[in-house]
Amino acid sequence: EYKILVGVIRDYTSPDYPYETEEGEGIKAEDFDDRIDVIPVSDPNAATMAQRIMQYQAALQLASTAPDIYNMGELHRQMLDVLGIENVDDIVPPQEDVPPLDPVTENMNMFNGQPVRAFPYQDQEAHIQVHISAAQDPKIGEMLANSPRAQAIEGAFADHITEHLALQYRREIEVELGVQLPPLGEPIPEDIELRLSKLVAEAAGRVLGKDQAEMQQKEIQERMEDPVVQLQEKEMQIREAEVYRKAEENATKVAADLAKAEERAKIDRERMSSQERIAGARIGADVAKEQAKEALEDRKVSANQRLEGARLGEKIAEIVFDDDKKKDED
Repeated sequence: EYKILVGVIRDYTSPDYPYETEEGEGIKAEDFDDRIDVIPVSDPNAATMAQRIMQYQAALQLASTAPDIYNMGELHRQMLDVLGIENVDDIVPPQEDVPPLDPVTENMNMFNGQPVRAFPYQDQEAHIQVHISAAQDPKIGEMLANSPRAQAIEGAFADHITEHLALQYRREIEVELGVQLPPLGEPIPEDIELRLSKLVAEAAGRVLGKDQAEMQQKEIQERMEDPVVQLQEKEMQIREAEVYRKAEENATKVAADLAKAEERAKIDRERMSSQERIAGARIGADVAKEQAKEALEDRKVSANQRLEGARLGEKIAEIVFDDDKKKDED
């Protein structure tokens, strides 16, 4: 529609302006010839500024639910541009335009709401230490407690420290690999990425093992230096000594009890042996008595047998005598 309007003005209206221009010539037709490109500067789907502002407000609200996946700086710059704010890059400078700074200046910028950026060549551990020291300083925390920007400052410190941590981890991986990784943001061919991933996985495992050993050593050292832990260690040593002493006493008592038990067992064995001998003697006497009794009974049986034989012989003699006497009488 704009292009049609341009053509109508060029072809059907007066060729001159009804007033003088800066060039002194009022040629209107030449201003609307084919050299002019008519390009819309607004979204046809958002006819008014109010609608565009509502769209960006919705985008900002959505981004606040997951700020890690959004380029918040770019989103804010576009919002300011929609609002018609001039010098947007000076208000919210692009990340690539943020210069490298020393850690103290970075702290100052974060306190003042200015952008900061970590760079791979910086001393990441030193920067992290300075930022953590400022974030944990009780005096600074007390001053910022009532500030309306306290939460934003805490978030800025956390994000920037995380950025340094990421670069520090990258450096540790490079040290384990012995070579530098490809520059950040540079695309990597698929075959190189696959081979690099295997090497990085091995290096990451070594970094993990080293960090775990360092943390364990650090925890042990902190425990040794902690007065509460030292007191607990002393109490533990006293308890161990007490337990050891009681164990020795118990061992001595057990040894004595075992000796007494062994002595009692020996006496019981001797008593049992004596009783067994007595019992054996009694059994032997009983057996001898039984044998003597049996022999005596045998002798009695033999005497009775002889007596019975004598009696039988006497009867036989009487019978024979009676028979002879009868024969004589006959």
